[in-house]
Amino acid sequence: MAGQLEVAATRLPAGPFLYRALLGFVCLSAPGLAVEVKVPAEPLSTPVGQTAELSCSYSTSVGDNFALEWSFVQAGKPISASRPILYFTNGHLYPTGSKAERASLLQNPPTGGVATLRLTDVRPSDTGTYLCDVNNPPDFYTNGLGLINLTVLVPPSSPICTQSGPTFVGGSTMLRCSSSEGAPKPVYNWVHVGPSPPPSPGSMVQDEVSGQLILSNLSLTSAGTYRCVATNQMGSASCELTLSVTDSSKGRVAGTLIGVLLGVLLLSVAAFCLIRFQKERKKKPKESYVGSELREDAMAPGIFEQSSMKVDSSKGLLERSPSTSTMTTTKSKLPMVV
Repeated sequence: MAGQLEVAATRLPAGPFLYRALLGFVCLSAPGLAVEVKVPAEPLSTPVGQTAELSCSYSTSVGDNFALEWSFVQAGKPISASRPILYFTNGHLYPTGSKAERASLLQNPPTGGVATLRLTDVRPSDTGTYLCDVNNPPDFYTNGLGLINLTVLVPPSSPICTQSGPTFVGGSTMLRCSSSEGAPKPVYNWVHVGPSPPPSPGSMVQDEVSGQLILSNLSLTSAGTYRCVATNQMGSASCELTLSVTDSSKGRVAGTLIGVLLGVLLLSVAAFCLIRFQKERKKKPKESYVGSELREDAMAPGIFEQSSMKVDSSKGLLERSPSTSTMTTTKSKLPMVV
């Protein structure tokens, strides 16, 4: 075969493009020189904790240079970001990476045309794209790489129920429900539970994908317990929320009544304080001014002191008090001018 290629090449005019085209045609037509890898066309899915088998088969003439490599890339990332899981070369198997303890080959050595990967105890982080790459130089490659998409199925985790918006009569509010885990992504369904009648269908609008429930035109009958159920093919989980609805008109009346009572209380306290202040002021004694106070028995200057007469009860005579034997005037000390 090599001699035929050399003869064909010497008879052709010079030109690399024509030479490569002829060489490719000869290699494709020669049996056992093409490498072709086959993998499932449909995505695979495996429940969490189970074992996944990623089927990969190939056709080639296995030689001393045969090599097989399995690699993995997380969902949403380019193929160029893939990382090896295991590879087989020179008759030996070499697991590698974070999945080394859980990854193995269904047939080892994989020289019989089967390169299926077995992955035990699958986890949510195992969801992504797996690459089966067969290399057997100098065989010509037609399709030496196969891609398999794997989804690890996870039941929904317990969702969290929340509420936002006013809850008074005539208003609107929103309930939310969300699970942090679940594959495929769960759908959400809200139901009203309890003895009270459910709200009218027109006042309840829910989105099964986002988990939102909008309650409009609230009434007192809208109050009660609401349950959200998150469901996927692996199972379901739920949470509950109790909604209270208040009558705004009653709230305004109650607020006005409370304001009036507070006003009356403040006025009563002010009146009590004022009355007590007046009483304390009346009880307080008057202040005395010593320097400017006049004695009632003081005699004005220029007026004669009157003598006091004492009656001697034994003699029956009137006697003058020694203190009144002399009389003085303020005028006698002043010179008299004629």
